[in-house]
Amino acid sequence: FFSLLLTSIMAGIGAGYDLYPTTFSPEGRLFQIEYAGKAADASGTAIGVRTVDGVVLGVEKLIRSKMLVKGSEKRIFTVAPHAGMALTGLLADGRQIVNSCRDEAQQYKRFYGQAIPGKMLNQRISSYIQYFTLHDSVRPFGSSVILASYDKSGPGLYMIEPSGVSYGYRAVAIGQEKQVAKTELENLDFTTITSREAVMEIAKIIYKIHDDVKDKEFELELSWVCAESNGKHEHIPEDLLAEANKVGKQNLEADQFGSDEEMEI
Repeated sequence: FFSLLLTSIMAGIGAGYDLYPTTFSPEGRLFQIEYAGKAADASGTAIGVRTVDGVVLGVEKLIRSKMLVKGSEKRIFTVAPHAGMALTGLLADGRQIVNSCRDEAQQYKRFYGQAIPGKMLNQRISSYIQYFTLHDSVRPFGSSVILASYDKSGPGLYMIEPSGVSYGYRAVAIGQEKQVAKTELENLDFTTITSREAVMEIAKIIYKIHDDVKDKEFELELSWVCAESNGKHEHIPEDLLAEANKVGKQNLEADQFGSDEEMEI
């Protein structure tokens, strides 16, 4: 009895079963992949929204030091002219995924003479990430990524977990406040929302979920791939970014003012 109890306790805390990503616990869990998921959530929140005319990406980029140059430690990258990627978790791991994604896009372009479809790019990167969960000599990536694309079939939005599992989404959030962000995203009307409207909604959500007490200051990073950008992935114009920051701050102040009034009543 005590032997079975001890085995159950050890399996529950991962003792002895978290040394390799290929070792299953008696409960069927892969602890190193679960740990990688926690590492992926240990950073600012990233949001992606598929609109009627494209895809918008936004990241709550936490500022680790006041001495950092503005724009440093990017969390949104262009992986192909028609595709971009936002990431959370370990930045070095995420950059490795970005480089692999770029290689896949370039190889497809050289071989077939056309841009790789977003769905196929997602499948190839998912397989690449999943490969690192199959061997003892490597470890899973401590990063989750959101892939945005715009091809002949229209806009595409995908999220890939450290396990290699990926899904297509209308809207998705990853990072430390992903659950709160998902709740806010569910209130959007994805059948009518445009990319410009999505920029403002993402700004509102990121400002709302950011905790000024627990978290460090942050920089809002936004990009899009849509009809307005001629199907190219790029960071949004500076004037639109300034407007998004303004709208986000105003919405946060309005929410805080409304909460204060309710408390007084």
